[in-house]
Amino acid sequence: MIFDIGLLLGRKNPPLVGLDISTSGVRLVELSEAGKNEFQLECFASEPLPRGAVVDGNIENIEQVSEAVRRVWKKSGTRAKYVALGMPPASVITKKIILPGGMSDEQLEMQVESEASQYIPFALDEVSLDFDVIGAAANSPDDIEVMLAASRKEKVEDRVAVAEAAGLKPLVMDIESYAARAAIDRITGQLPKGGQGQIVALFQIGAQVTHISVLLDGQPIYEREQPFGGNQLTQDIVRAYGLAFEEADTKKKAGDLPETYESEILNPFLESAALEVTRAIQFFFTSTPYARVDQLFLAGGCAIIPGLVDIVASRTKISTSVVSPFKGMKLATGVREKQLRIEAPAYLVACGLAMRRFG
Repeated sequence: MIFDIGLLLGRKNPPLVGLDISTSGVRLVELSEAGKNEFQLECFASEPLPRGAVVDGNIENIEQVSEAVRRVWKKSGTRAKYVALGMPPASVITKKIILPGGMSDEQLEMQVESEASQYIPFALDEVSLDFDVIGAAANSPDDIEVMLAASRKEKVEDRVAVAEAAGLKPLVMDIESYAARAAIDRITGQLPKGGQGQIVALFQIGAQVTHISVLLDGQPIYEREQPFGGNQLTQDIVRAYGLAFEEADTKKKAGDLPETYESEILNPFLESAALEVTRAIQFFFTSTPYARVDQLFLAGGCAIIPGLVDIVASRTKISTSVVSPFKGMKLATGVREKQLRIEAPAYLVACGLAMRRFG
């Protein structure tokens, strides 16, 4: 639990939407309970953002982003006003620390603040700070392991301001990589033996950045970001056909490009993407004690590019699939199943944020 902005007003699991704000757009997901440890997808929707509205995870134009949030909320049909938001991993400092057990909440808070000053390169009054008690420390049962999380206040406040300007009420601020992990845990739980002992690599390929998480039994053993994403393909289209960026992006998604597109533009991009994934896997092997990956998942808006999953599987020799965070969920009557199948991989973070309703 990171940056709880408000309590859930004493109600058990009130309606809460996950709202993912990325470079390319905003995505919204609402889930409800459909039995023990089962969810139903109530609604999902997305809305593109103008170029420059969000840059490197920073909100540069609050008005444009809040307008997109307002539109996506209306388009989704949800009535939920409470939202869980995500922060880019690069904007959050996280640190596991060991503290003495048996402290009161007040003492623990003071101790965390004291420890935090050692790890945070900003004055404490400039940051939003939160912590989560993980449990007893492994090698010292009298101590506790605590996860510390901190972000610059203005970065948190920008996201809060966007939600509030759209008429929504932010309750939770999570870290995007943690939200994605929560969503992927559901999927790995559907693997043989619940994914126990499996090393799973998750590649979230966004517009500008690819976020890599390697997990073992649900715990991250390696994380990294690489400056590679779908905008590179759009830029290639811009250069090849003399289109404006927005027009190139629209035609890319619609498949409305000249016959030469596949051989001259798409195939070289797919080769480049597969090379990025292969290099990242090799880097994981050389910088950790691990020498295998059992399952590779692709997510993000780029994961659905035709041919990507096949070329990655071929180059890496690892079982590879495009991940849908909604796999195994029930669908509400209004959910457009065909559209969901196409767009689902882009909703990993939004889905994980929506799951915070049940945390």
